[in-house]
Amino acid sequence: MNKLLKSIIIAGLVTASYAKTTTPATMVSTDGLINAQRVGNINISTISPSDGIWSKAKTTTIILYPQQTIKLNDAKANKLNAANLAKKVKVSAIYSSNAVAFKLVWSDPTQDKLSGIKSDMYGDGFAMQVPVSFNDPKKLPYIGMGSDGRPVVVSLTKAVTTHYEPNGNGNVENQLGTSNMNLFGDELKQQKAKIASLGNSQYVKSFVSEGFRSMTEIKDGSAKVGMKMSYDSKTKQWTGVVAKSLNDGTLHLGGHGALPISFAIWDGGKMNRGGIKNISSWVAVKLQGKSGDDALVKELTTPPSGNAIAGKAQVEAMCAACHTLSDTKKAANAYMAPNLKDIGGYSTNAYLAESIKDPNAVVVPGYNKNAHKSMIWYNADPKTGKRTTTMPPMMTDDKMINDAVAYLKTLKAGVEK
Repeated sequence: MNKLLKSIIIAGLVTASYAKTTTPATMVSTDGLINAQRVGNINISTISPSDGIWSKAKTTTIILYPQQTIKLNDAKANKLNAANLAKKVKVSAIYSSNAVAFKLVWSDPTQDKLSGIKSDMYGDGFAMQVPVSFNDPKKLPYIGMGSDGRPVVVSLTKAVTTHYEPNGNGNVENQLGTSNMNLFGDELKQQKAKIASLGNSQYVKSFVSEGFRSMTEIKDGSAKVGMKMSYDSKTKQWTGVVAKSLNDGTLHLGGHGALPISFAIWDGGKMNRGGIKNISSWVAVKLQGKSGDDALVKELTTPPSGNAIAGKAQVEAMCAACHTLSDTKKAANAYMAPNLKDIGGYSTNAYLAESIKDPNAVVVPGYNKNAHKSMIWYNADPKTGKRTTTMPPMMTDDKMINDAVAYLKTLKAGVEK
Protein backbone atom coordinates (compact mmCIF):
# COMPACT_ATOMS: atom_id res chain seq x y z
CA MET A 1 0.00 0.00 0.00
CA ASN A 2 2.81 2.10 0.64
CA LYS A 3 4.24 4.02 -1.87
CA LEU A 4 6.74 1.62 -1.13
CA LEU A 5 4.45 -0.27 -3.01
CA LYS A 6 5.62 0.89 -6.00
CA SER A 7 8.77 -0.70 -6.09
CA ILE A 8 6.31 -2.85 -6.62
CA ILE A 9 5.65 -6.10 -6.64
CA ILE A 10 5.23 -9.27 -7.21
CA ALA A 11 7.65 -11.53 -7.34
CA GLY A 12 7.64 -14.26 -9.55
CA LEU A 13 4.09 -14.99 -9.12
CA VAL A 14 3.62 -12.71 -11.80
CA THR A 15 2.76 -15.28 -14.36
CA ALA A 16 -0.07 -16.84 -12.36
CA SER A 17 -1.34 -13.51 -11.09
CA TYR A 18 -1.19 -11.84 -14.47
CA ALA A 19 -3.32 -14.53 -16.05
CA LYS A 20 -5.73 -14.75 -13.14
CA THR A 21 -6.48 -11.06 -12.83
CA THR A 22 -6.41 -9.92 -16.42
CA THR A 23 -9.44 -11.94 -17.47
CA PRO A 24 -11.85 -10.65 -14.80
CA ALA A 25 -10.63 -7.11 -15.38
CA THR A 26 -11.65 -7.24 -19.02
CA MET A 27 -15.10 -8.54 -18.12
CA VAL A 28 -16.01 -5.88 -15.56
CA SER A 29 -15.17 -2.20 -15.83
CA THR A 30 -13.30 -0.91 -12.79
CA ASP A 31 -12.92 2.69 -13.93
CA GLY A 32 -16.52 3.60 -14.67
CA LEU A 33 -17.89 7.10 -14.58
CA ILE A 34 -20.79 7.77 -12.21
CA ASN A 35 -23.33 10.29 -13.50
CA ALA A 36 -25.18 12.23 -10.80
CA GLN A 37 -28.57 13.52 -11.93
CA ARG A 38 -29.78 16.97 -10.85
CA VAL A 39 -33.04 16.87 -8.86
CA GLY A 40 -33.58 20.60 -8.42
CA ASN A 41 -33.73 22.19 -5.00
CA ILE A 42 -35.21 19.19 -3.20
CA ASN A 43 -33.85 18.55 0.28
CA ILE A 44 -32.04 15.24 -0.02
CA SER A 45 -30.05 15.47 3.21
CA THR A 46 -32.33 12.96 4.95
CA ILE A 47 -33.00 10.72 1.97
CA SER A 48 -33.75 7.03 2.60
CA PRO A 49 -32.95 3.89 0.55
CA SER A 50 -36.61 3.53 -0.48
CA ASP A 51 -37.19 7.16 -1.45
CA GLY A 52 -38.92 7.49 -4.83
CA ILE A 53 -36.45 10.16 -5.96
CA TRP A 54 -33.96 7.39 -6.75
CA SER A 55 -36.03 6.54 -9.84
CA LYS A 56 -34.47 9.60 -11.47
CA ALA A 57 -30.94 8.29 -10.99
CA LYS A 58 -28.83 6.22 -13.32
CA THR A 59 -27.09 3.16 -11.90
CA THR A 60 -23.44 2.31 -12.46
CA THR A 61 -21.67 -0.84 -11.31
CA ILE A 62 -18.30 -0.24 -9.74
CA ILE A 63 -15.87 -2.76 -8.31
CA LEU A 64 -14.52 -2.71 -4.78
CA TYR A 65 -11.30 -4.65 -4.32
CA PRO A 66 -9.88 -6.36 -1.22
CA GLN A 67 -7.56 -4.05 0.65
CA GLN A 68 -5.37 -5.55 3.32
CA THR A 69 -2.36 -3.37 3.93
CA ILE A 70 -0.79 -5.42 6.66
CA LYS A 71 -1.37 -8.79 8.26
CA LEU A 72 -3.42 -8.67 11.46
CA ASN A 73 -2.43 -10.50 14.61
CA ASP A 74 -5.72 -12.36 14.28
CA ALA A 75 -5.43 -15.86 12.83
CA LYS A 76 -9.20 -16.30 12.43
CA ALA A 77 -9.70 -13.02 10.56
CA ASN A 78 -6.69 -13.69 8.35
CA LYS A 79 -8.06 -17.11 7.44
CA LEU A 80 -11.55 -15.78 6.69
CA ASN A 81 -10.14 -13.12 4.37
CA ALA A 82 -7.33 -15.06 2.74
CA ALA A 83 -9.14 -15.57 -0.56
CA ASN A 84 -11.38 -12.52 -0.76
CA LEU A 85 -12.74 -11.54 -4.16
CA ALA A 86 -13.70 -8.14 -5.45
CA LYS A 87 -17.35 -7.15 -5.01
CA LYS A 88 -19.76 -5.52 -7.42
CA VAL A 89 -21.59 -2.52 -6.00
CA LYS A 90 -24.43 -0.80 -7.83
CA VAL A 91 -24.22 2.95 -7.32
CA SER A 92 -26.88 5.56 -8.09
CA ALA A 93 -26.21 9.27 -7.66
CA ILE A 94 -28.25 12.46 -7.49
CA TYR A 95 -27.52 16.01 -6.44
CA SER A 96 -29.48 19.12 -5.55
CA SER A 97 -28.53 22.72 -4.96
CA ASN A 98 -26.95 21.91 -1.62
CA ALA A 99 -26.14 18.20 -1.40
CA VAL A 100 -25.02 15.12 -3.31
CA ALA A 101 -26.38 11.68 -2.46
CA PHE A 102 -25.48 8.11 -3.37
CA LYS A 103 -27.32 4.82 -3.07
CA LEU A 104 -25.23 1.65 -2.89
CA VAL A 105 -26.49 -1.91 -3.26
CA TRP A 106 -24.20 -4.89 -2.59
CA SER A 107 -24.54 -8.56 -1.75
CA ASP A 108 -23.76 -10.01 1.67
CA PRO A 109 -24.84 -13.52 2.72
CA THR A 110 -25.34 -12.52 6.35
CA GLN A 111 -26.58 -9.51 8.28
CA ASP A 112 -24.04 -8.70 10.96
CA LYS A 113 -24.40 -6.00 13.58
CA LEU A 114 -21.80 -4.48 15.83
CA SER A 115 -22.64 -5.04 19.47
CA GLY A 116 -21.44 -2.80 22.26
CA ILE A 117 -21.41 -5.68 24.73
CA LYS A 118 -19.24 -8.07 22.71
CA SER A 119 -15.66 -7.51 21.63
CA ASP A 120 -15.56 -10.25 18.99
CA MET A 121 -18.53 -9.09 16.88
CA TYR A 122 -18.15 -6.81 13.88
CA GLY A 123 -20.77 -4.96 11.91
CA ASP A 124 -21.44 -4.72 8.20
CA GLY A 125 -20.95 -1.17 7.02
CA PHE A 126 -19.90 1.21 4.29
CA ALA A 127 -18.04 4.47 3.92
CA MET A 128 -17.60 7.31 1.46
CA GLN A 129 -14.36 9.23 1.13
CA VAL A 130 -13.85 12.65 -0.48
CA PRO A 131 -10.61 14.65 -0.81
CA VAL A 132 -10.61 18.05 0.87
CA SER A 133 -8.88 19.38 -2.25
CA PHE A 134 -8.52 17.88 -5.71
CA ASN A 135 -7.37 20.75 -7.89
CA ASP A 136 -4.53 18.57 -9.18
CA PRO A 137 -6.03 15.26 -10.40
CA LYS A 138 -2.56 13.67 -10.42
CA LYS A 139 -2.07 14.40 -6.73
CA LEU A 140 -5.15 12.82 -5.17
CA PRO A 141 -4.80 11.54 -1.59
CA TYR A 142 -3.84 7.99 -0.83
CA ILE A 143 -6.92 5.81 -1.03
CA GLY A 144 -8.49 4.89 2.28
CA MET A 145 -6.72 7.18 4.73
CA GLY A 146 -5.49 10.27 2.90
CA SER A 147 -1.83 11.23 2.89
CA ASP A 148 0.53 13.89 4.20
CA GLY A 149 -0.64 17.25 2.91
CA ARG A 150 -3.64 15.67 1.15
CA PRO A 151 -6.44 15.23 3.70
CA VAL A 152 -9.69 13.38 3.13
CA VAL A 153 -13.07 13.37 4.84
CA VAL A 154 -14.42 9.89 5.53
CA SER A 155 -18.09 9.33 6.39
CA LEU A 156 -18.84 5.92 7.89
CA THR A 157 -21.89 3.98 9.02
CA LYS A 158 -22.16 0.49 10.44
CA ALA A 159 -25.00 -1.82 11.35
CA VAL A 160 -25.29 -1.83 15.14
CA THR A 161 -27.53 -3.22 17.83
CA THR A 162 -29.29 -0.69 20.05
CA HIS A 163 -26.82 0.68 22.58
CA TYR A 164 -26.92 3.18 25.40
CA GLU A 165 -23.34 4.28 25.86
CA PRO A 166 -21.55 6.03 24.46
CA ASN A 167 -24.52 8.02 23.21
CA GLY A 168 -23.95 11.23 25.10
CA ASN A 169 -26.74 10.76 27.60
CA GLY A 170 -24.75 9.08 30.33
CA ASN A 171 -27.64 6.71 31.00
CA VAL A 172 -25.59 3.65 31.90
CA GLU A 173 -28.34 2.57 34.30
CA ASN A 174 -30.36 1.48 31.29
CA GLN A 175 -27.90 -1.32 30.68
CA LEU A 176 -29.39 -3.03 33.72
CA GLY A 177 -31.31 -6.17 32.82
CA THR A 178 -35.08 -5.88 33.33
CA SER A 179 -35.02 -9.06 35.42
CA ASN A 180 -33.11 -7.07 38.03
CA MET A 181 -35.69 -4.27 38.16
CA ASN A 182 -38.29 -4.21 40.87
CA LEU A 183 -41.01 -3.59 38.29
CA PHE A 184 -43.90 -5.70 37.05
CA GLY A 185 -46.83 -5.51 34.65
CA ASP A 186 -47.55 -2.11 33.13
CA GLU A 187 -44.70 -0.46 35.04
CA LEU A 188 -42.21 -2.87 33.51
CA LYS A 189 -43.64 -2.31 30.01
CA GLN A 190 -43.37 1.44 30.48
CA GLN A 191 -39.77 1.15 31.66
CA LYS A 192 -38.87 -1.03 28.66
CA ALA A 193 -40.43 1.53 26.32
CA LYS A 194 -38.49 4.31 28.01
CA ILE A 195 -35.22 2.41 27.65
CA ALA A 196 -35.95 1.72 23.99
CA SER A 197 -36.57 5.41 23.33
CA LEU A 198 -33.21 6.35 24.84
CA GLY A 199 -31.23 3.79 22.89
CA ASN A 200 -28.98 4.67 19.99
CA SER A 201 -29.54 2.43 16.98
CA GLN A 202 -27.34 4.30 14.52
CA TYR A 203 -23.62 4.58 14.00
CA VAL A 204 -22.79 7.47 11.69
CA LYS A 205 -19.50 9.28 12.05
CA SER A 206 -17.22 11.50 9.99
CA PHE A 207 -13.47 11.67 10.21
CA VAL A 208 -10.69 13.75 8.74
CA SER A 209 -7.48 11.96 7.90
CA GLU A 210 -4.15 13.01 6.47
CA GLY A 211 -2.34 9.69 6.45
CA PHE A 212 -2.08 6.61 8.61
CA ARG A 213 -2.56 7.09 12.35
CA SER A 214 -4.00 10.55 11.79
CA MET A 215 -7.72 9.72 11.54
CA THR A 216 -9.64 12.06 13.82
CA GLU A 217 -13.39 12.12 14.41
CA ILE A 218 -15.14 15.37 13.51
CA LYS A 219 -17.24 16.14 16.59
CA ASP A 220 -18.08 19.81 16.17
CA GLY A 221 -20.99 19.24 13.79
CA SER A 222 -19.19 20.81 10.84
CA ALA A 223 -19.44 17.64 8.72
CA LYS A 224 -22.99 17.58 7.38
CA VAL A 225 -23.78 14.02 6.34
CA GLY A 226 -26.69 11.59 6.56
CA MET A 227 -26.28 7.81 6.20
CA LYS A 228 -28.67 4.87 6.44
CA MET A 229 -28.54 1.12 5.80
CA SER A 230 -31.21 -1.54 5.28
CA TYR A 231 -30.84 -5.29 4.75
CA ASP A 232 -33.08 -7.48 2.59
CA SER A 233 -32.99 -11.01 3.98
CA LYS A 234 -34.61 -12.40 0.82
CA THR A 235 -32.12 -11.02 -1.69
CA LYS A 236 -29.23 -11.07 0.78
CA GLN A 237 -28.37 -7.50 -0.09
CA TRP A 238 -27.56 -4.32 1.74
CA THR A 239 -28.79 -0.98 0.49
CA GLY A 240 -27.08 2.07 1.88
CA VAL A 241 -27.51 5.77 1.23
CA VAL A 242 -25.21 8.66 2.01
CA ALA A 243 -26.07 12.33 1.53
CA LYS A 244 -23.26 14.85 1.88
CA SER A 245 -23.59 18.62 1.97
CA LEU A 246 -21.83 20.24 -0.97
CA ASN A 247 -20.58 23.02 1.27
CA ASP A 248 -20.02 22.69 5.00
CA GLY A 249 -17.26 23.15 7.53
CA THR A 250 -15.19 20.31 6.10
CA LEU A 251 -15.76 20.33 2.33
CA HIS A 252 -16.49 22.91 -0.35
CA LEU A 253 -17.70 20.98 -3.37
CA GLY A 254 -20.38 23.27 -4.78
CA GLY A 255 -18.21 24.93 -7.41
CA HIS A 256 -17.14 21.70 -9.06
CA GLY A 257 -18.51 19.92 -12.11
CA ALA A 258 -17.13 16.53 -11.09
CA LEU A 259 -15.97 14.95 -7.83
CA PRO A 260 -13.53 12.14 -6.97
CA ILE A 261 -15.28 9.70 -4.64
CA SER A 262 -14.22 6.39 -3.13
CA PHE A 263 -16.45 3.83 -1.44
CA ALA A 264 -15.62 1.04 0.99
CA ILE A 265 -17.65 -1.81 2.48
CA TRP A 266 -17.04 -4.04 5.49
CA ASP A 267 -18.33 -7.58 6.00
CA GLY A 268 -18.82 -8.18 9.70
CA GLY A 269 -19.26 -11.91 9.10
CA LYS A 270 -15.62 -12.03 7.99
CA MET A 271 -14.49 -9.93 10.96
CA ASN A 272 -13.79 -6.98 8.67
CA ARG A 273 -12.64 -3.84 10.44
CA GLY A 274 -10.13 -1.09 9.89
CA GLY A 275 -7.86 -2.08 7.03
CA ILE A 276 -9.66 -5.31 6.17
CA LYS A 277 -12.31 -4.20 3.72
CA ASN A 278 -13.22 -3.86 0.05
CA ILE A 279 -12.54 -0.46 -1.44
CA SER A 280 -12.84 1.27 -4.79
CA SER A 281 -10.29 3.46 -6.44
CA TRP A 282 -11.10 7.14 -6.87
CA VAL A 283 -14.14 7.20 -9.15
CA ALA A 284 -15.16 10.28 -11.11
CA VAL A 285 -18.68 11.50 -10.32
CA LYS A 286 -19.94 13.85 -13.02
CA LEU A 287 -22.59 16.32 -11.86
CA GLN A 288 -24.85 16.41 -14.90
CA GLY A 289 -25.59 19.90 -16.15
CA LYS A 290 -22.49 21.42 -14.54
CA SER A 291 -19.24 22.16 -16.33
CA GLY A 292 -15.69 21.93 -15.10
CA ASP A 293 -13.23 19.34 -13.81
CA ASP A 294 -12.80 17.69 -17.22
CA ALA A 295 -9.16 16.97 -16.37
CA LEU A 296 -10.27 15.04 -13.28
CA VAL A 297 -12.73 12.92 -15.28
CA LYS A 298 -10.09 12.21 -17.92
CA GLU A 299 -7.48 11.25 -15.33
CA LEU A 300 -9.78 8.80 -13.58
CA THR A 301 -11.28 7.18 -16.67
CA THR A 302 -8.28 6.89 -19.02
CA PRO A 303 -6.56 3.49 -19.03
CA PRO A 304 -2.76 3.36 -18.64
CA SER A 305 -0.80 3.98 -21.84
CA GLY A 306 2.18 1.73 -21.15
CA ASN A 307 3.05 -1.80 -22.27
CA ALA A 308 1.98 -4.20 -19.53
CA ILE A 309 4.15 -7.04 -20.84
CA ALA A 310 7.28 -4.91 -20.70
CA GLY A 311 6.20 -3.58 -17.32
CA LYS A 312 5.82 -7.10 -15.96
CA ALA A 313 9.44 -7.89 -16.74
CA GLN A 314 10.59 -4.67 -15.08
CA VAL A 315 8.55 -5.20 -11.95
CA GLU A 316 9.74 -8.78 -11.60
CA ALA A 317 13.35 -7.71 -11.91
CA MET A 318 13.24 -4.66 -9.65
CA CYS A 319 10.47 -5.20 -7.10
CA ALA A 320 9.82 -8.89 -6.51
CA ALA A 321 12.45 -9.31 -3.82
CA CYS A 322 10.44 -7.22 -1.35
CA HIS A 323 6.84 -7.02 -2.55
CA THR A 324 4.31 -9.85 -2.68
CA LEU A 325 1.95 -9.95 -5.54
CA SER A 326 0.36 -13.35 -5.60
CA ASP A 327 -1.03 -16.00 -3.32
CA THR A 328 0.47 -18.83 -5.30
CA LYS A 329 4.13 -17.95 -5.65
CA LYS A 330 6.09 -15.64 -3.42
CA ALA A 331 9.70 -14.66 -3.92
CA ALA A 332 9.57 -12.19 -1.04
CA ASN A 333 8.89 -12.97 2.59
CA ALA A 334 5.31 -12.15 3.43
CA TYR A 335 4.88 -8.50 4.42
CA MET A 336 8.55 -7.68 4.03
CA ALA A 337 7.07 -4.75 2.13
CA PRO A 338 3.44 -3.82 1.35
CA ASN A 339 1.40 -6.54 -0.30
CA LEU A 340 0.50 -5.44 -3.82
CA LYS A 341 -1.50 -8.35 -5.18
CA ASP A 342 -4.65 -6.24 -5.57
CA ILE A 343 -2.99 -2.85 -6.00
CA GLY A 344 -4.32 -2.37 -9.54
CA GLY A 345 -7.91 -2.44 -8.32
CA TYR A 346 -7.85 0.47 -5.91
CA SER A 347 -4.96 2.63 -7.12
CA THR A 348 -4.98 5.27 -9.84
CA ASN A 349 -2.44 5.48 -12.64
CA ALA A 350 -1.02 8.69 -11.18
CA TYR A 351 -0.67 7.22 -7.69
CA LEU A 352 1.27 4.23 -8.98
CA ALA A 353 3.54 6.42 -11.08
CA GLU A 354 4.19 8.75 -8.17
CA SER A 355 4.96 5.86 -5.85
CA ILE A 356 7.59 4.51 -8.20
CA LYS A 357 9.19 7.89 -8.75
CA ASP A 358 8.81 9.27 -5.22
CA PRO A 359 8.28 6.47 -2.68
CA ASN A 360 8.19 8.95 0.19
CA ALA A 361 5.01 10.58 -1.07
CA VAL A 362 3.03 8.05 0.99
CA VAL A 363 4.45 5.71 3.62
CA VAL A 364 2.06 3.08 4.92
CA PRO A 365 2.34 1.52 8.40
CA GLY A 366 4.77 -1.35 8.67
CA TYR A 367 3.77 -4.89 9.54
CA ASN A 368 6.26 -4.79 12.38
CA LYS A 369 9.42 -2.73 12.27
CA ASN A 370 11.31 -5.61 13.86
CA ALA A 371 9.72 -8.39 11.83
CA HIS A 372 12.34 -8.19 9.10
CA LYS A 373 15.29 -6.40 10.65
CA SER A 374 17.29 -6.72 7.46
CA MET A 375 14.55 -4.98 5.46
CA ILE A 376 12.80 -2.28 7.52
CA TRP A 377 9.98 -0.47 5.71
CA TYR A 378 10.69 2.97 7.03
CA ASN A 379 12.67 5.16 9.38
CA ALA A 380 11.05 7.64 11.75
CA ASP A 381 12.45 10.99 12.83
CA PRO A 382 12.80 10.75 16.64
CA LYS A 383 11.66 14.36 17.08
CA THR A 384 8.84 14.77 14.60
CA GLY A 385 7.82 11.14 14.08
CA LYS A 386 7.76 11.74 10.32
CA ARG A 387 8.40 8.55 8.42
CA THR A 388 10.58 8.08 5.41
CA THR A 389 10.62 4.89 3.41
CA THR A 390 13.73 2.84 2.95
CA MET A 391 12.70 2.12 -0.62
CA PRO A 392 14.66 4.14 -3.16
CA PRO A 393 13.12 5.60 -6.32
CA MET A 394 12.97 2.58 -8.61
CA MET A 395 12.62 4.16 -12.03
CA THR A 396 13.14 7.59 -13.53
CA ASP A 397 12.49 6.92 -17.21
CA ASP A 398 8.90 7.89 -18.11
CA LYS A 399 8.46 4.99 -20.51
CA MET A 400 9.59 2.47 -17.91
CA ILE A 401 7.24 3.99 -15.36
CA ASN A 402 4.29 3.96 -17.77
CA ASP A 403 4.97 0.30 -18.60
CA ALA A 404 5.23 -0.60 -14.91
CA VAL A 405 1.96 1.20 -14.17
CA ALA A 406 0.22 -0.63 -17.02
CA TYR A 407 1.30 -3.93 -15.51
CA LEU A 408 0.48 -3.00 -11.94
CA LYS A 409 -3.04 -2.02 -12.99
CA THR A 410 -3.63 -5.65 -14.04
CA LEU A 411 -3.01 -6.88 -10.50
CA LYS A 412 -6.48 -7.34 -9.10
CA ALA A 413 -8.57 -10.04 -7.55
CA GLY A 414 -11.28 -11.78 -9.51
CA VAL A 415 -14.80 -10.46 -9.15
CA GLU A 416 -17.66 -12.20 -7.35
CA LYS A 417 -20.44 -13.36 -9.66
